[in-house]
Amino acid sequence: MSFKIIQAQQACELMDQGKVTFVDIRDPQSFDSAHIKNACRLDNANVQDFVQQTDKSQPVVVCCYHGMSSQSAAQFLVDQGFKEVYSLDGGFEFWKTCHPDRCE
Repeated sequence: MSFKIIQAQQACELMDQGKVTFVDIRDPQSFDSAHIKNACRLDNANVQDFVQQTDKSQPVVVCCYHGMSSQSAAQFLVDQGFKEVYSLDGGFEFWKTCHPDRCE
């Protein structure tokens, strides 16, 4: 099984349904300055807790800067048993230009 690439608009639709977890793998300073609403920052320090505590049947969208690094992180989550994992196409840089109202 593999992850899928998701467009920002499709990710917004999942967000509107309230049935998705957004994870952000950017560095702490970038995440603190701005991120997708309700996203959690994921790094080596907390990834095992995330894997153990998160419902693997719920969709997960992985976000990085431009949509490249998130692909390997998304595949990692698939390998951990998550059923529906997406890499955000264009990353946060694209998201914030299209959906500034969905950032915090």
